[in-house]
Amino acid sequence: MENATFGYETSTMNCIIIDDNEVARAAVKHCVEKTPFLTLTGVYTNPIEALEAIKNDKPDLLLLDVEMPEMSGIDFIKTFHDIPQVILITSKKEYAAEAFDFNVTDYILKPVEYPRFLKAVTKAKEMQESLKKETPESSEIFIKVTNKFVHLNLKDILVVEALADYVNIYVDKQRYTVLSTMKAIEDKLPKKDFIRVHRSYIVRIDKIKEIDDQVISIADQHIPISRNMKESVMNALNKL
Repeated sequence: MENATFGYETSTMNCIIIDDNEVARAAVKHCVEKTPFLTLTGVYTNPIEALEAIKNDKPDLLLLDVEMPEMSGIDFIKTFHDIPQVILITSKKEYAAEAFDFNVTDYILKPVEYPRFLKAVTKAKEMQESLKKETPESSEIFIKVTNKFVHLNLKDILVVEALADYVNIYVDKQRYTVLSTMKAIEDKLPKKDFIRVHRSYIVRIDKIKEIDDQVISIADQHIPISRNMKESVMNALNKL
């Protein structure tokens, strides 16, 4: 028996449902209504309808169908740089591996049964509580270069570039090559200051001098923006 809802009565998660199937939407909605720590703030038949709600209302959790005609759930996730927690809901097991490549919180197969649903949303709730307890973001990082550790201020980093099993970190006129994955570096950088603009590039937002179509200018570097990340890059900017 699942007892994971205990202790959450005073803290809730706002969630939205995105599913083009009426029967599936009703089943997920019923599960949400049975769960004390979930508050349903919207129900949508496709991702396009949900875009404004996500941008304006900033829900904590998306209960997202994968197979939809206008845009799949996977493609929808790809359009975001900083998306809320996502639980994918689908009838096909083969989407699981691809789903977890995008750091979704969990993956539920249809037809949705409440015990499995509760387990998934409890995991999301625990992740939310864990993030609240984390210490404030650091303004510095130590990187290992050959046999020594080098101290860097995050505000001095311009660009991070993927290079096979290494990454290049550009600081002013200097470049450091570090044995690491792009994902490991991205997880250590504050999302409010850095943004992934391409599968091979992360840039510091306040160092951007200019954006011309699909290219960002930072210092003397010209960084490409991938087409599927262009919208999230533009949304991250403080524009007039």
